[in-house]
Amino acid sequence: MNTACLHQYPYIRLIIPWIAGVFCGDWFFDQSAELLWSILAFCLFTGLSIAFYYLERYSLRWCFGVSVFALCFAGGWGSISWQLKQTVYDFPEKETVYRVQLTDTPEAKERTLLCRVWLEGQHDSSYVCPIGRKAILYLQKDSLVTQLKVGDELFVSVRISSPVNGGNFDEFDYVRYLMRHGISGTGYVPSGKWVRVSSSAAASSHASGFLHFIQYTAISYREKVIDLYRKLGFEGDELAVLSALTVGEKADLSESIRESYSVSGASHILALSGLHIGLLYALFFLLFLKPLVRRWRGIRYFRSVLLLVLLWSFAFFTGLSPSVVRSVSMFSILTIADLFGGRSLSLNTLAATAWVMLLGNPAWLFDIGFQLSFLAVLSILLLQKPVGRLLPVKNRIGKYVWGLMSVSIAAQIGTAPLVLLYFSRFSTHFLLTNLVVIPLVTLALYTTVFMLCLTPLPAVQYLVAEVARFLLKALNGFVRWIEQLPYASLDGIWVYQLEVLGIYIFFLLFFYYSKTRRFRNLVICLSFLLCLGICHTVMYGYDRPHSSLVFYNVRGCPVVHCIGEDRRSWLSYADTLPDKHRLQMVAANYWSRHQLLPPVEITTDCQGVDFSRHQQIVFYHGCRICMVTDNRWRNKSAVSPLSINYMYLCKGYSGRLEELTRLFSPSFILLDASLSDDRKRLFREECERLGLHFLSLSEEGSVRFLL
Repeated sequence: MNTACLHQYPYIRLIIPWIAGVFCGDWFFDQSAELLWSILAFCLFTGLSIAFYYLERYSLRWCFGVSVFALCFAGGWGSISWQLKQTVYDFPEKETVYRVQLTDTPEAKERTLLCRVWLEGQHDSSYVCPIGRKAILYLQKDSLVTQLKVGDELFVSVRISSPVNGGNFDEFDYVRYLMRHGISGTGYVPSGKWVRVSSSAAASSHASGFLHFIQYTAISYREKVIDLYRKLGFEGDELAVLSALTVGEKADLSESIRESYSVSGASHILALSGLHIGLLYALFFLLFLKPLVRRWRGIRYFRSVLLLVLLWSFAFFTGLSPSVVRSVSMFSILTIADLFGGRSLSLNTLAATAWVMLLGNPAWLFDIGFQLSFLAVLSILLLQKPVGRLLPVKNRIGKYVWGLMSVSIAAQIGTAPLVLLYFSRFSTHFLLTNLVVIPLVTLALYTTVFMLCLTPLPAVQYLVAEVARFLLKALNGFVRWIEQLPYASLDGIWVYQLEVLGIYIFFLLFFYYSKTRRFRNLVICLSFLLCLGICHTVMYGYDRPHSSLVFYNVRGCPVVHCIGEDRRSWLSYADTLPDKHRLQMVAANYWSRHQLLPPVEITTDCQGVDFSRHQQIVFYHGCRICMVTDNRWRNKSAVSPLSINYMYLCKGYSGRLEELTRLFSPSFILLDASLSDDRKRLFREECERLGLHFLSLSEEGSVRFLL
């Protein structure tokens, strides 16, 4: 392959090893000596790079490229290792008093209030130990907790622990997600275990650190903007979508509106990121002093500075959320590139933007929004023109429509593999959606900016607000209409991570062939596609469902999952009111990977050919599973114990295990996560005394027994 063209894009040669280093550093991070070794390697390759750069022998100058490549790899590894290590903290195992400050607007959950806090210090009767870490606290809902606001300082008595995963099959790695976002621990605070020591107004005057003060001020301005929307009459889904579009506040979005945007393929609209910042960038770039730029070069510098000020002012008023800061940083680099006469958007500037952003925060590489944004822009740069040439259009309106569609097709091609990987969904009507949604979002965003500028003129502002409200209603109505169309989305699609990597390699090979038009490159491309198909078939066959029993580590939903080889399955719940939503979140990936049909939910006794349940005893594929969820078996007797394969002990049974062994003869004991620590310890001791095999789901995670 001819690599001479890579010399035209030096930042591509820097970003590739840097990304590889970040991936490896994150994958192998275990809080040990990797950080030290990566620092030593970085220093070594820095010295080698300098030495080879000044080497006079031209035949050895390739060593400079190799050393720079290794330098970037070590730099990426060291940067992510250092960032992850900052989140590691040994919290006390007992309940402790902490002084905390709320760093973001609290989020209301079903029974708690999720508060992102900054741990200022650990307080004791004799000392104060500074901490300086981020944490997530769940405060029990009451009349006082709903009054908390960002910036409030509290004393809380809580046991904070480092987050742990549930150990379920194909479960989302919540621990690594929190570490990448700088969260060191989580804790639950019951009512009466906290007290507010200062309000948000008082806290702003002595906020811990300049950056915290800036962030608090930005979030407070974001709340003022949302309050202004309410005063202008926005409410319901219109208010929620407008807040998401303009200030990135998605807490008020209902599940129905989220699902509508997801099914229609417009969920990227609700994430304030590259699209919205790009629309504002285009508006500012075209409106400010465009005629004068052509005549006087000095105006170019003034416009660039003005663009930077306006972009970062917008980021400030949206609360400096990570997605907005990321997008504004990207367009800031593009503005600087335009200032120095380079192309405002090219492969080189895109790679430079990604490299600078990952240099500042390497954990952004694992953010879904970061990946989708850059892949969408990369796809547009590489594919928009070839796609546009497929259908020559001479009509002016037709050119605009086809241009918009070609951009959407190019972006969809580049992001589709990642969308399938993360969401297991493909929106079939994405072309129709984007053809209408993007112009509506553009008009709504520009109208809102104009509306905010009219704050000194309330009467005119109310008129413009009516226009914005009409646009938002039209936007939501169209999205809901798309959702109701036949086959609006294909759900439950499972792709493997290596398979996604292979798809992108295939895209690059095909793109290279389209540039060279050589038969040899076409053979390589098709051969790789054949290998990719074979690998998918093998992995799909390996993951075909087998007759099995699965027990999940879900505290609020004890359940026995009986799976058949024909992809049918039954969920036998231990509770008549199970937390199905939590189970769905935990097990959805596992069900998708094995291509299971929607499970049959069982909460009462039933009798069937393949599956039956009577008195909490499940009969499936020759196995008996006794679900002990209450005291129905206490003070009972039997002539001889009933032989069962698995005894599933859940919350609700207050007796001893020895009482159950008089009625049942279990081969294996399973301790559910719903049991308290004391009950699990008691049952564990009894199992050891009686010589019974047992397993605790809260310690081992989910478990599968093949039948």
